[in-house]
Amino acid sequence: MPSSPQHPAPAPKGLSGADAENLALYREKFRSRLPESLDELHGPTHGLVELPLHLAWSGMTSYDLGKPRQRMGLYRTVLHEGLHDDLPRYLNRDLLLQLWPVLRTLVGRTVRTVWEDAFPQLASRTRAAA
Repeated sequence: MPSSPQHPAPAPKGLSGADAENLALYREKFRSRLPESLDELHGPTHGLVELPLHLAWSGMTSYDLGKPRQRMGLYRTVLHEGLHDDLPRYLNRDLLLQLWPVLRTLVGRTVRTVWEDAFPQLASRTRAAA
């Protein structure tokens, strides 16, 4: 069963109560930002994308989607820093599905788990690519 606010993913063994609670709060931070469906993701698939400072506060603000490394960097940044309204604006469903098998290795474990729990088609893309 996917994790949800009512059924959070189990905490790794060996975590203290406070650490487990912090991990649950960290997961909920990303879970609360998710779209209802990947079909809501209508972001660009080509061209230059300029991110606002609340997303790109520590690095590049401009990404060329025609360059694979920049495209991957954009998606990594938006998955980690994007708020609920940013995800449909900057992420594209088809591109996310295409990039996911590699992208999932570039994002943190919590982000990866939250997205794959919410959207089983991402996890299935990973198994298909293996």
